Amino acid sequence: MRILLSISYLGTAYVGWQFQENGPSVQEAVEDALLKGTGDRIRVTGASRTDAGVHALCQMAHFDTASTIPPERFPFVLNRYLPPDIRVYFGQRVDDAFHARFDAERKTYTYRFFNAPHASAVWNAMTCHVPLPLDDRKMDTAVRSLLGEHDFCAFAAAGGQAKTTVRTLFEANVERQGPFVTFRVTGSGFLYNMVRIIAGTLIYIGQGKLSPDCFKTALATGDRLALGPTAPPGGLELSRIRYAARWELLEPPPYGDGVPVLK
Repeated sequence: MRILLSISYLGTAYVGWQFQENGPSVQEAVEDALLKGTGDRIRVTGASRTDAGVHALCQMAHFDTASTIPPERFPFVLNRYLPPDIRVYFGQRVDDAFHARFDAERKTYTYRFFNAPHASAVWNAMTCHVPLPLDDRKMDTAVRSLLGEHDFCAFAAAGGQAKTTVRTLFEANVERQGPFVTFRVTGSGFLYNMVRIIAGTLIYIGQGKLSPDCFKTALATGDRLALGPTAPPGGLELSRIRYAARWELLEPPPYGDGVPVLK
């Protein structure tokens, strides 16, 4: 049977989701836990290849198994063997034709800035500290210009393997709650470092170093130099992955959406 898991992790200690020769990956940890829990070496396929240091509130991953463990029990089995910064919180059986990566229709990423003179001791691992003031309204106006279908070639870092650079963004916004400035974006897919490049550019827009029209310029010209730097990975989180209704998937239980803010 094919099992779909919902997985959350703090990516600080990992080289990313996918196997790498230069350090531990989340995929490796999950597969090691499956080996200990089932006795079989099982390959797990993730929906998104998050990079080193990037977190996930809801990574989705599937695997095939002949185990008699009920699908809903896999979180309890795997969490016995996983490190505390990786948690499986939902398991369900899916159609054998379902593919966690190729059948994903929309992905949502969240990037958080901690906008205060001093970094947060508590949220430092999950935010990008920006000590200088940010104009979140200007950032919000600018990022909405990216909505729709565009060629995002200027928004891709070198080293990506995408066959096409055309993507569709369905939602994009920036909002502030106290010192937390949150950028959230939903799209059909994203290029290598695309969300971090947008986030780094938003910093420059919010500080007045770049015009809000720089996104339009980059889309029109394909020029990476029209944009700002790539933001660090620690502020980025894979928040949600959505699939077509035909798969009749169960909705994982909500485990919170974003960093809590004390008002």
